[in-house]
Amino acid sequence: MVKPIPDGYTAVTPYIIVDGAAQAIEFYKKAFGAEEVMRLPLPGTDRLGHAEISIGGAHIMMSDASPQWGTKDPKALGGVTGSISLYVADVDAAFARAVDAGATPKMPVADMFWGDRMGSVEDPFGHQWSIMSHTRDLTEAEIQKGFEEAMAAGGMCAEND
Repeated sequence: MVKPIPDGYTAVTPYIIVDGAAQAIEFYKKAFGAEEVMRLPLPGTDRLGHAEISIGGAHIMMSDASPQWGTKDPKALGGVTGSISLYVADVDAAFARAVDAGATPKMPVADMFWGDRMGSVEDPFGHQWSIMSHTRDLTEAEIQKGFEEAMAAGGMCAEND
């Protein structure tokens, strides 16, 4: 019997639009340790109609922007409509690796009120990545209190800004 969700995938899989998907795959390999799963080049072009990578066992699908299909990348839009959250064992090392590979730091690594240590980068293709390690287990009430304190202090993320 064919599985409704193939091995190696989860029910929800991010799909990103990139200007330069082939170059993005190489960047994600270097910055995040991605493994290429597949690529389907558009005939007669250097563009990808579909590609997939895996990071830590999670799949991300992507393609080059295609105006004829109504898809635009973040740079063409002038901003992002979402971001990718990446849990790692050592957020500080992963953040440094991403920056060394060419990502732009957006928020330095810091301890967050919800129990993660997190920093954010923008990749060369305009996508934002929140890189994090879980450091403390908190109750929902503790997280709510931390959120309210962060909002009252004028910030959303870091503890003790």
